Amino acid sequence: MATKIRDVMTGSPTSVSPELDLVTVARAMRDEDIGTVLVADGDELLGVVTDRDLVVRGLAAGGDPARAAIGGLASSVTATIGPDDSLDKAAQIMRERSVRRLPVLEDGRPVGIVSIGDLAMEKDSASALADISAARPNT
Repeated sequence: MATKIRDVMTGSPTSVSPELDLVTVARAMRDEDIGTVLVADGDELLGVVTDRDLVVRGLAAGGDPARAAIGGLASSVTATIGPDDSLDKAAQIMRERSVRRLPVLEDGRPVGIVSIGDLAMEKDSASALADISAARPNT
């Protein structure tokens, strides 16, 4: 059984510049089959954007999504974790901060993302959340 974040995280996270428009980011998410991107300026992590953020804070707000900068709707990063930290520590942080994903930082730069589904598949593979997380996308 995996015990460290590096064993379950999604490595090489997709990072986008805060100046990119919503449409470009949405297409990148579609093309890469991902639901979360990190917003960064070089190696400096500025925020996180999910597919839900694109809809709720982006499209629903009105305006032209081809002109709206992704940095304007990114969520602040309230917590991160290191690749050598434990799965239990990640679960504790997620519980305390009410987040479903944690950016993984090593030497201050993003190297991965770990989700609540990643933890469920490793720690409780018989759970409904693990089953849902392991299922193939319905695209």
